[in-house]
Amino acid sequence: MEATLLELVGTINSYLSNYVLVFLLVGAGLFFTIRTRGIQFRRFGEGMRRMFGNFSLRGDKSKSGMTSFQALATAVAAQVGTGNIVGACGALLVGGPGAIFWMWLIAILGMATNYAEAVLAQKTRKIDPDGTVHGGPVYYITAAFTGAFGKFLAGFFAVAIILALGFMGCMVQSNSIAETVNNAFGIPTWVVGLVVVVLAGFVFLGGVSRLASVTEKLVPIMAVIYIVAGICVLVVNWQNVGPALALIFQSAFNPAAEVGGATFGIIAALSQGAKRGLFSNEAGMGSTPHAHAMANVSNPHEQGTMAMIGVFIDTIVVVSITALVIVSTLFVGDGALAQDFNGALAGGLSKTNLAQTAFGTMMGADGGNIFVAVCLFMFAFSTILGWNLFAKINVQYLFPRHKKAAVTVFSVLALGFIFLGSLASNDLVWELADLFNQLMVLPNVIALVAMSGAVVATANQFGGSERAKDADGDAEGRTE
Repeated sequence: MEATLLELVGTINSYLSNYVLVFLLVGAGLFFTIRTRGIQFRRFGEGMRRMFGNFSLRGDKSKSGMTSFQALATAVAAQVGTGNIVGACGALLVGGPGAIFWMWLIAILGMATNYAEAVLAQKTRKIDPDGTVHGGPVYYITAAFTGAFGKFLAGFFAVAIILALGFMGCMVQSNSIAETVNNAFGIPTWVVGLVVVVLAGFVFLGGVSRLASVTEKLVPIMAVIYIVAGICVLVVNWQNVGPALALIFQSAFNPAAEVGGATFGIIAALSQGAKRGLFSNEAGMGSTPHAHAMANVSNPHEQGTMAMIGVFIDTIVVVSITALVIVSTLFVGDGALAQDFNGALAGGLSKTNLAQTAFGTMMGADGGNIFVAVCLFMFAFSTILGWNLFAKINVQYLFPRHKKAAVTVFSVLALGFIFLGSLASNDLVWELADLFNQLMVLPNVIALVAMSGAVVATANQFGGSERAKDADGDAEGRTE
């Protein structure tokens, strides 16, 4: 039954990722890049200044939203997960090194899309009398389309994100944690699953303030450790970095790129780049706007620029480190995949241990296993926290009269799925997560395009000059 389901879901995903997803992601990115006059390039420096200017490991704890940096940290926590390690590995093995180029392109265009998502999330967010903040695609979907159609699209999105992130996505994260920890330490996967459930439950019970406190500390630390270690591997293998970059670009446009006897086509590279790019940086998917809606900022443009930096950190920095480490050690020169690609796979290389093997070229086999297992644990655990929050917001949207009971039931089920993920088939879990991720994109992108006028107005008002203006017009188009 599992094999049949895997084949069915895989077939659906191939059509979505090869045609629908590529068109929507690239199209939306180009659309907002053009309409905002390249906001991700013009205001990139502003976003970086805001990030470092707001940087703090001990931000304010408040029920009424988050600081701007806490919102960014929560968004990046959701973005930087297994997609940055296991997802990038899967893209390399199925689409070849060229898939990384398309992940980069999706990210660069996605920065403009993510700007639009954050701006609209800020403009349409709701604040309860007790100060609790609610925001995300369901709110700008219903603002874009009033009446039954808007309610249908919002409901479709809410159900899709609960399944995609709250259940299936968290299964992917716990699955990858369990696999890599088992490879590194030999701990049974079910034991790892129980540990993740206990830790996640502790944070879930603490609400938004505890989650923000954890992510603002965990995200910067885990990113710095991983990036520094990756740079060390690249320095040791400096002679292979140039050939690795060349192979990535050549494979992206070569109809029959060959590596170690295996052939990779453009369609496979583009498809994997789009699919794994979405899973990695989530631009256009509609997940991170939930975090950015909670930011207490002067105007929507401010958080829009912060959102762009989240995509940049996720893909252009972290995924690039993963990809260059793997390609420079395994795909070029004397690397195992460069010599005999299919033979290396038959010998045990897979997307779950590829990064461990690559880091092991410098750290030793055991050191590589342990290092990647620890990093992946932090990456995936932080993603579980962020995704649970995003799904929970949509549970509250679907059950406005029974929020507390609905959230309790959802939280119990989510913890159960986290445990099951540590036991499930890796391939089936990934395919199910991909399916619901891609379904989320459809209503989200439709609403983004419909509300593009408000995004452009914000970009022109606050992002047109060298220094963004203060929030004189913040109330315009904003619902609180």
